[in-house]
Amino acid sequence: MKFGKRLKQQIEESLPAWRDKFLSYKELKKLVRLISSAESCVEYGKADVEAEFVLLLNNEIDKFNVFFMEQEEDFIIRHKELQQRIKRVIETWGPNGTKPSEAEYKDEMAKIRKDIVNFHGEMVLLVNYSNINYTGLAKILKKYDKRTGGLLRLPFIQKVLQQPFFITDLVSKLVKECENTIDEVFPVEQEDEEEIVKEQREAITVAGKGIFRNTVAALLSMQEIRRGSSTYGHFSLPPMDLPDSDLIQSFQLNSPIPIV
Repeated sequence: MKFGKRLKQQIEESLPAWRDKFLSYKELKKLVRLISSAESCVEYGKADVEAEFVLLLNNEIDKFNVFFMEQEEDFIIRHKELQQRIKRVIETWGPNGTKPSEAEYKDEMAKIRKDIVNFHGEMVLLVNYSNINYTGLAKILKKYDKRTGGLLRLPFIQKVLQQPFFITDLVSKLVKECENTIDEVFPVEQEDEEEIVKEQREAITVAGKGIFRNTVAALLSMQEIRRGSSTYGHFSLPPMDLPDSDLIQSFQLNSPIPIV
């Protein structure tokens, strides 16, 4: 699949509020065509179009950084709140709590579990957001160098590698902590597994749009982008380490949505 189509698909499969935060790939591609066209260069002025291209690239990076850091800050707060909710429920309605109640305990913990699954899905989408936008920048810069004879890609990518939106260590850590919390606080008995999966599917539907579907698409996209292939090179992302590739298979096996 060509990157332009892949990006369009990713935007459509992202959360509605995120859709204007992705790379303006079409606009950048249009400027590359103008720069590499002799006729257009005479009409528009090559230096002016090149300056416009670089300005748009820098503006896009600023856009990515602002959005990514806002989401990251929100995730940190929500992670702390979820941990506090778990502690509060255990201390109040747990077996050794101040007001022990098995019914209240199960009900509140079920709500928290749904929120954690939802939260986990959003964080996976943000890691994918970083991946897809970095890949788009690398591809448009490669196209620029190839069609114009310029040498913009290497210095620009070196700059990108230091940007907040590219550094996903914190979000990746939160994803892992969510998975550990689910394993430790909500152990699943074999006979309850189907019911849990059903609850998870119901929990991650927001405003009629399933984060479940979006998360599966994001995981598959990251796997495709990061896997080694004949086109793998210096500017490619490394093979996927997070989320675990096994998680993709698990989503596919448990998903009510056909994944191809």
